[in-house]
Amino acid sequence: MEVEIQASLPKLKKHGRLRGLRRISKLGRITYERLAFEGDGTVKNQVIARYLTAEVESHDEQSPSLSVTPANYKFAYKSKGMIDGRRAYMFSVTPRKKRAGLFKGELWIDAATYLPVLESGYLVKSPSLFLKRVAFVRKFEIRDGLSVPRQIASTVDTRIWGQAQLEIDFTNFAVDESVPPADSGNNHGQ
Repeated sequence: MEVEIQASLPKLKKHGRLRGLRRISKLGRITYERLAFEGDGTVKNQVIARYLTAEVESHDEQSPSLSVTPANYKFAYKSKGMIDGRRAYMFSVTPRKKRAGLFKGELWIDAATYLPVLESGYLVKSPSLFLKRVAFVRKFEIRDGLSVPRQIASTVDTRIWGQAQLEIDFTNFAVDESVPPADSGNNHGQ
């Protein structure tokens, strides 16, 4: 899929935008190919590059210990409503343990497919000493029976630069069927 990341450090009045390709292998490994960047180098190196590295590392290390499942979270039904024209159920989620990568907030589940369409909240444990708080909203769309990322908006309170803001838009999701399934080391989805 294509990805566009817009980031800023408002206190420093610095902005940047990166366009690229995001690929996910059949084993779930995420890689990025950077196509173009414009903006401030501090934003590129200290905000966007750190986000990309953290996402790749978290998925490389990701295991069932971070999944949004009853083993990791307590769920409380709150309401039903509509998101992007789809009926959905909203739950509040609270992690059972304070562990890096887990969040406290809301989870919206599509009523027809039972797949996530929205997650929002904040990480209960900072992934870095440089970060005080990470809040986010992740939007998904349902495509061919999969919940595919559509947009992530995140506000990160840093100890050095103040607040950092990121908005990531994902477009043109496609599955690469040209690679044989036996060759699982290569990237198959993008």
